[in-house]
Amino acid sequence: MAKPFPIRPARPELICWGCDRYCAHDAMVCGNGADRTQHPIETFGEGWDTFGLNAPKPQQDPPTQA
Repeated sequence: MAKPFPIRPARPELICWGCDRYCAHDAMVCGNGADRTQHPIETFGEGWDTFGLNAPKPQQDPPTQA
């Protein structure tokens, strides 16, 4: 079972987010260790989870009759 993916981690710059291991940035086990994978909040900023393919559908108000 995969670990749950944190939406707003406290210090995302200290962890590699490339797999379920969540290795420290200076002790990566997988890959070649050249660079870490950034958390989406670092790339897209706040609200990264509210757009894209998994975005919640916007609530539309029913049309009012005049």
